[in-house]
Amino acid sequence: MNETDGTVSACLLNARRLVVKIGSSLLTDEGRGLDEAAIAGWANQIAQLTLSGREIVLVSSGAIAEGMQRLGWKRRPKAIHELQAAAAVGQMGLVQVYETCFRRHDLHTAQILLTHEDLADRKRYLNAKSTLSTLLGMRVIPVINENDTVATDEIRFGDNDTLGALVTNLVEADIFIILTDQAGLYSADPRKHADARLLPEAQAGNLELEAMAGGAGSELGRGGMLTKVLAAKRAARSGADTLIASGREPDVLLRLGAGEHIGTLLRADKAGLAARKQWLADNLMVHGRVHLDEGATKALLEDGKSLLPIGVHAIDGVFDRGALVSCISPTGREVARGLINYSSSDAARILRTPSAAIETRLGYIDEPELIHRDNLVLL
Repeated sequence: MNETDGTVSACLLNARRLVVKIGSSLLTDEGRGLDEAAIAGWANQIAQLTLSGREIVLVSSGAIAEGMQRLGWKRRPKAIHELQAAAAVGQMGLVQVYETCFRRHDLHTAQILLTHEDLADRKRYLNAKSTLSTLLGMRVIPVINENDTVATDEIRFGDNDTLGALVTNLVEADIFIILTDQAGLYSADPRKHADARLLPEAQAGNLELEAMAGGAGSELGRGGMLTKVLAAKRAARSGADTLIASGREPDVLLRLGAGEHIGTLLRADKAGLAARKQWLADNLMVHGRVHLDEGATKALLEDGKSLLPIGVHAIDGVFDRGALVSCISPTGREVARGLINYSSSDAARILRTPSAAIETRLGYIDEPELIHRDNLVLL
């Protein structure tokens, strides 16, 4: 066994809480309807892992694809009301198959449908966390999907890879396993480059991976390998590794659980963020942007300080006090995000202002910082 294999084996063998995401093309046999035999196989593997003491959360695609098949649609619709209709029809079949398959192993399932709004609201986020923890403690298999029947463009996750990463952080899982129709992450698109090689291991968040990952996936799903690379980067914020592997490998989950090296491991390179800062980093609903000068950027990234109004030279967006905003460096990169202490209109009036002069400018002072470091997370 080489050093890489040892790293992968230890990572998988030590993982007690796993999030497993299965893509649409696998679940629906490339759009021909739910593949009940394949789903039964995954359910059998998850049941064995559960009985061995592992805790499994299943993130399942397939509702829209199943709805399309039932409705006789050949192409994925673009209109959101049609997507919602397909999801509503498809969820019926998807949940029924999962419940039937897990019942054979005397395991209960629980359907949980989420929108990003559920996780963006701190109270609902904590409620979801508590519910999932309770279900896992009861040895119930949570089956999670985006709530496509009510989601709109403003609150949808965009793909279930992102949803899986958010759930990984939410439940503080040890590893995020993405089962797909590819063997793993390649150095180039293997459908276009015959010399593309499978990467056995890499560091999550490495920008070179995003260039390798290519574009969108199939007609059935919204994601491609790029969304998986970005999802691994997001999951790494809670300290979770991500494993991308083919869902068509025989007994893939059992073999991974036994430490066998299959697919690509994207390692988290640092300890996870504190829970509150992790929630800030995961929140996709950013309401504005503040543009930093070089001094403020250094103060945040190198010195770990709060953001003061004197280091901000421009503001984008309309937002209230307490809104989540992005902090943009002079190079245009988002380097942090946090909860701002002033509304956009008031913040604009104190740009380039020393903290001691805030009250003179506004007639009041809430906080001397634009964003306090306790409400700020570096990206």
